[in-house]
Amino acid sequence: MKLVIVESPAKTKTIGKYLGSGFTVKASVGHIRDLPKSNKKAVDVAGGFIPHYEISKGKEHIVDEIKKLAKKATEIYLATDPDREGEAIAWHVAEAIGLSDSKFKNLNSKFKRIAFNEITKTAVEEALKHPRDIDANLVKAQEARRVLDRLFGYDLSGLIWKKVRYGLSAGRVQSPALRIIMEREREIRAFTPETYYVITADVMHGKTPITLTCKDEPREKTESDRIVSEGKKGKWNVTNVDTTEQKRSPRPPFITSTLQQTASTRLGLSPSRTMSLAQKLYEAGHITYMRTDSPALSADATKAISSFVIKNYGAPYAEMRAYKSKSKSAQEAHEAVRPTNVAKTSAGANDAESAVYELIRARAVASQMSDARLTRTTITANIETKSIPDFTATGSHVVFDGWLKVDPDSRGEDVNMPLVLAGGPLSLSEINSEERATQPSSRYTEAGLVKELEKRGIGRPSTYASIIKTIEDRGYVTKEGRTLFPTDTGDVVSSFLEDHFAIYISDTFTAEMETELDDIAEGKREYAATLGAFYTPFSKEISAKDDLAKVTNLGDAPGFKCPKCKGPMVIKLGRTGKFLSCKKFPDCVGARKMDGTEMEGPREIGKPCPTCGSPLVERDGRFGRFIACSTYPKCKYVEKNEEEEAKKKTGIICSVCKRGDMMERRGRFGTFYSCSNYPKCKYAIKAKPTGRICDLCSSLMMQGTKTIPERCSKKECPNHNPHKKTG
Repeated sequence: MKLVIVESPAKTKTIGKYLGSGFTVKASVGHIRDLPKSNKKAVDVAGGFIPHYEISKGKEHIVDEIKKLAKKATEIYLATDPDREGEAIAWHVAEAIGLSDSKFKNLNSKFKRIAFNEITKTAVEEALKHPRDIDANLVKAQEARRVLDRLFGYDLSGLIWKKVRYGLSAGRVQSPALRIIMEREREIRAFTPETYYVITADVMHGKTPITLTCKDEPREKTESDRIVSEGKKGKWNVTNVDTTEQKRSPRPPFITSTLQQTASTRLGLSPSRTMSLAQKLYEAGHITYMRTDSPALSADATKAISSFVIKNYGAPYAEMRAYKSKSKSAQEAHEAVRPTNVAKTSAGANDAESAVYELIRARAVASQMSDARLTRTTITANIETKSIPDFTATGSHVVFDGWLKVDPDSRGEDVNMPLVLAGGPLSLSEINSEERATQPSSRYTEAGLVKELEKRGIGRPSTYASIIKTIEDRGYVTKEGRTLFPTDTGDVVSSFLEDHFAIYISDTFTAEMETELDDIAEGKREYAATLGAFYTPFSKEISAKDDLAKVTNLGDAPGFKCPKCKGPMVIKLGRTGKFLSCKKFPDCVGARKMDGTEMEGPREIGKPCPTCGSPLVERDGRFGRFIACSTYPKCKYVEKNEEEEAKKKTGIICSVCKRGDMMERRGRFGTFYSCSNYPKCKYAIKAKPTGRICDLCSSLMMQGTKTIPERCSKKECPNHNPHKKTG
């Protein structure tokens, strides 16, 4: 028996079908080892930044199963994803099943590393013909990133806990991303709008309507009124017609970042959602690996697409093209994201997957097609006296659609211009002036932030989705539509870091660290020396800032008086955002909301806490008023509303402790269901339990989606995604 180890259970069935009965395909279900939560145990800094890994919680049975299969196997193929993360997982699997253990020394000669860029029969069989050793440099680069992020995050987050507020955090890449968002926000706050006037004239050229716009936008209403008045009285003529032919070349096939940007603008998908959908398409064998920063296509793919274009659209539409990455740090030797079979016009298990597939396919096919040719026409018009500024209208006409044949949405909105001659008369239908104000730079959308991060060299394409998700999950930004808005908490955290750790969250530092990690991957730089060069000055900087005063006040609040003592007030940061507090706190507990309305403080209700005997008080919370111990956080007793609690219970017994009742709760990320015996039992699931028990792992089944009505609550279980069940 030959053993093939992949990352995802979704791949096992497809790859097993390709390989036949002589192979067993087993999934590691992602990473099987990680650094422990305790930072003291995680990294031996003095010993040379040696990480101490532990089997990830819940993965023990997977490791045991792989070990048993490895003992029986004649050959072991580590077929994890073809990137740094996949290389690291392959190494962790090899370590975990005992390849370095004397009891398993015979396994060293049996194991091989294989990688494929697409899950097709040809690609898998070809990979088996070319096994290799694990790339130690790639593993070291991934390990350096993991250790670097741990040291940076833990040390800086610990300081923020002490100096700003407990529970806040910082990250090596997330904090620069937050800083970029806040810099734009400050520009918007400082922006002073200016009034201007947009004047449009609706005219007729024979029976064809044309809308003209004044080239000069007057700033004064008197000038705007004059132009409108003169325009109404004058006779209009075409004064000039300028026609030029333009060529529009197709864009390169998608890389990770451009796929995320386009899916956001065209489909309204978040980067994390796009990557999730692309992952499923890859695992199903429909597209090549979706984490790449190379726009190149293989010679075989280029030929296949070119042949497809000639067959379906004709030879004039075909033009073979080669693309190279503009980024000097493009480190992955992958192809661009493309369909594995260009003739397959649609693929995916649902509408969302199908939409992403069609986007990827159209971009890849268009990349090997001829330029589109358009004529661009600008009409200039004015009244006979020319006493007003010129008015213009611009549009285009497609002469040859070329690559737009398969990707028409890329043309964008445009206006078809009628054929007109200079000197020809126009009849005015209407002329209007609209007052407008100049606008500041817009806030970043997720797609815009991805583009900005890529431009500045912050992070890597494979990390952009997680960067944005992290700052959202931490409550530093909120998303309204597609736009990212910084929260009060995000503002305070970013300001603290910019004031005291500007170097470490700068574009230069972050981009240079990415380059150094790339150098480790290429064997040009040493692991320990790189981490030492960062951590020695960084840890000293952290220690030096330990004597900073705690950030309790964010500034005075002139114009507001304390509702209790009528004294001055200051701005403070609470768990739900900024608020106004009496400057004499804690001697006076007067408080207001930022709009000046009074906040209700804790009010004793005349009952003792059943846990510690201290007075119980009624407080304001995120979800309304509640009763709790006055000594919180020393005593964390919270009185439960029995009637409300009863409504939340589902009547389904917890599958872990067998005593509690699964009940609905509200958390930071929405509704979830957990055991009523919390905190003694901390079992929780994301969706409402159905009452059934999984026949594979004995966990609770929970409500799913339209395509998967019921799924196992345990993410590692094949029943979590029955459509991809491996059996």
